[in-house]
Amino acid sequence: MYLKPTLMASALALTLSLAAVSAQARDIVMGILPAENNEEMIAKFEPMRAHLEKKLGQKVKLYTATDYSGVIEAMKKKRLDIAWFGALSYYLAEREAGAEAFAVGIGSSGKPTYWGYLLVPADSPAKSLADLRGKSAAFVEPASGSGGLAPTYMVKKASGMTPEQFFGKFTWAGSHDASIMAVKNGTVDVAAAADATYERMIKAGIINADTLRIVARLELPGPPLTYRKDLPSDLKKKIQDAIVNAHNEGVKVSGFGTIARYDAITPADYQPVRDMVNELSLKREQLLK
Repeated sequence: MYLKPTLMASALALTLSLAAVSAQARDIVMGILPAENNEEMIAKFEPMRAHLEKKLGQKVKLYTATDYSGVIEAMKKKRLDIAWFGALSYYLAEREAGAEAFAVGIGSSGKPTYWGYLLVPADSPAKSLADLRGKSAAFVEPASGSGGLAPTYMVKKASGMTPEQFFGKFTWAGSHDASIMAVKNGTVDVAAAADATYERMIKAGIINADTLRIVARLELPGPPLTYRKDLPSDLKKKIQDAIVNAHNEGVKVSGFGTIARYDAITPADYQPVRDMVNELSLKREQLLK
């Protein structure tokens, strides 16, 4: 059947309109990356969830997964509309699931960045990363920015080797908490973790800054808050406005680490991460082990 151009345009407009109504009529689902204990994360993000629900006039639900790839896969299958990612998991989500960075948490430093740490016991003889060659190490997981990409990049820059080649024994701990506990308990000589997790565990009395020290660190663009690129543009604007203005409305702003507010960002802010991935020649299968 042939449709005149004007009828075709009207049909397309109606289709897009119906899609937008459908997206805005159902529940909004927010995904949280597995950086900490699930119950703690859900409690931490509750004020932001409730604020967003009020602003959008739609039910907002939280979703957690056991690993980064689980959050990415859920967004890819359109089971998630909004998700927090780390610097590297965002790189993957952008490629795999059409994630679009729109906001980043600003902490006490006033900067939209965070740090990947390599931690050793305070009494370790290691004075630099080079001194840890042949030792045992625990990183978080391949898709973690601060616990995977940053320490891998630091090792490559210091030695020209991969972590598997550089360390005598190398393992993925699965979470930032587990990685830090491995070095605290003497299971490994060095461990990778995000600055926010390190500081949170010190504040909770789980570890002590006098018994663990930072032997190397690398700064990364902060963990972005993202939405699916294919969401209706008006819905995306409402989401971004609600998030970046939350601190002005008395909301207890929450995120990974201590967050004072969220600032607007764009995907271009994460070019340094793309550059590191390219410099390390990391393949998809290496990042989603």
